[in-house]
Amino acid sequence: MATIYKVHPQTPQTRKIEAIRDALRKGAVMLYPTDTVYAIGCDLTVKGAINRVRQLKQISNDKPLTFMCSSLSNIAEYAYVSDPAYRQIRHLIPGTYTFILPATKQVPKLVMSPKRKTTGIRVPDSPICLALIEALGNPIVSTSALSLLDFDARPVPSKAELFDVVGPQVDLIIDDDRDLTYGLSTILSLEEPTAPTIERRGLGWEHAADLGIEVAEAPVPSPH
Repeated sequence: MATIYKVHPQTPQTRKIEAIRDALRKGAVMLYPTDTVYAIGCDLTVKGAINRVRQLKQISNDKPLTFMCSSLSNIAEYAYVSDPAYRQIRHLIPGTYTFILPATKQVPKLVMSPKRKTTGIRVPDSPICLALIEALGNPIVSTSALSLLDFDARPVPSKAELFDVVGPQVDLIIDDDRDLTYGLSTILSLEEPTAPTIERRGLGWEHAADLGIEVAEAPVPSPH
C-alpha cells in the first residue's frame, strides 16, 4: 500500500516535500493533487518510473505525457518558445493550461510526441506542485488519475474512492485535505507562432480566448 503524506495545500511542509522528493529520485510513482485534478506523476528523469506511469494509465508509447515546470524560464529548457508564444504564456502562468510546444533535446523521448516532436508542459498554480519541482530540481510528469475511476457510478466518485482504487498501484499519495476536483486543463497548441489554437476547452479557456487564441473545433471533454 502507498505511503500517504498529508501536505498543507498552501504552505507545504519542507520535511514532507523532501521525503517525497527523495522517493521520486529513487523511482517512486505518486498520486498527487494539482490545480486541476489529482494526477499520476513521477520524476521526469527516471525512465523506469515513466514506464510505470504509462502501464498504470495504459498509455501507449506513441502518446505524449504532460509534465510540469516551475516557470517560463524552466519551460524554455524543455521547449522552443517563440516570441509570440512567450508573450501568451506569461499571461497564463501559473494556471490551468497545458502548452504544446516543440521539444528540445532535454525532453525524454518517452514523454514527447514521437511524430510531431512536441511536448506538453504546464506551470501549475499549486504550491505543492511547485515545491516538489523546486525540491526535485527538474519537472514532474502529470497525467490525470480520474480515468482510473468509474464515472458511470453514482454518486460521483470521492477522493476516498480514488485513494482506494489507485493506492495499491502507486508508492506515494499526497493528501492536501481538500475535496476532489474534476476540472481539466485547457490545452493550447503553440507550435505555430502565428496560429496558436485552443485544442481542449478546459478550466480558464475563456481567458486564453480573450488573448486572441483561436478555439479549435473540439467538444468540451469529460474528465479522463
